[in-house]
Amino acid sequence: MVKELDTVVLATDLPEFGLECGDLGTVVLLHHNSGYEVEFLTLDGETVAVVSLGPEQVRPVGQREIAHVRSVAAI
Repeated sequence: MVKELDTVVLATDLPEFGLECGDLGTVVLLHHNSGYEVEFLTLDGETVAVVSLGPEQVRPVGQREIAHVRSVAAI
């Protein structure tokens, strides 16, 4: 069960926001219709996007997963 402030993994590409499958985000709001508001940040704390997503578009972080770094276009 995903809760507010949980880290989640994006399960699909969102090119309109510069996001790719596997990017990490933080749930900042739970929607009553079972969706989430998720904030995606650079590692130095700059917000890339805050996006409303359905439960099929994100998943919890799994065991034995490792983060991977990539550059994003200027915001």
